[in-house]
Amino acid sequence: MAYRTASSDYRARILFGFIAGFLATLSFHQLSVWVLWIVGLAPFAPFSMALTKPFGIPAVISLAAWGGIWGILFALIDRKFPAGGGYWVVAFLFGAIFPSLVALLMVLPLKGRPLGGGWRPPLLLTVFLINGAWGAGTGLILRVLSGCCRR
Repeated sequence: MAYRTASSDYRARILFGFIAGFLATLSFHQLSVWVLWIVGLAPFAPFSMALTKPFGIPAVISLAAWGGIWGILFALIDRKFPAGGGYWVVAFLFGAIFPSLVALLMVLPLKGRPLGGGWRPPLLLTVFLINGAWGAGTGLILRVLSGCCRR
């Protein structure tokens, strides 16, 4: 019986992590891009509907799906984050560091763009801030989902 409870909790964490990361991308991440775009800092606009290759999915939906994948990882380790206000600091830093480094050091070169986006400060600041906002948003949504669905 304990095995089934632990197994179902693990599956729920994965599902909630994906949902939290997906929704945090569409809300916290993209709204952060919008704010930075409005103030002239972000070098790209939010909610891009440009179609991605090879599947022709709008970029914002593709980004949200990847946010969901990162959300799974987040959900599997966030219980190790400190309690209280430290949780939010670590959630922000998780988003600011890990997805940002993968995007800058792997994704951009795979897309034929310069490593680190050319190390331009506005791009770097934008990437770290929007992904940090994603991390905090993922933590918030994950906590809501986990709390509302406990028995």
